[in-house]
Amino acid sequence: QVQLGESGGGLVQTGGSLRLSCAASGRTFRGYTMGWFRQAPGKEREFVATMKSTGTSYYADSVKGRFTISRDNAQNTVYLQMSNLTPEDTAVYYCAANRRPTIVWMVRWNDYDYWGQGTQVTVSS
Repeated sequence: QVQLGESGGGLVQTGGSLRLSCAASGRTFRGYTMGWFRQAPGKEREFVATMKSTGTSYYADSVKGRFTISRDNAQNTVYLQMSNLTPEDTAVYYCAANRRPTIVWMVRWNDYDYWGQGTQVTVSS
């Protein structure tokens, strides 16, 4: 069982930045594929970014160049650095984990087995 806990959400103005953190349990965190998703009110959960255990990453087009996913395996933590935020980025942000090895990009919500409780990000105009 993997437990995930996000933090770092909040209210920020357009053009601002936030860094989300997701702490994970488990002794084999370095082998996990980690992902970030978000869900805005009335919308489906959508993919934001993912990072394989190798450290390679992949982003949704809507955040490419503005968001950066990273991980600290010593701290069992994955981060999402968000910059140049717009009101369209307002959502609950979730981190997710998959313990199975993968060679493909995991961009669907059902690719992941474990989820955090989410953290709210609100971008004001």
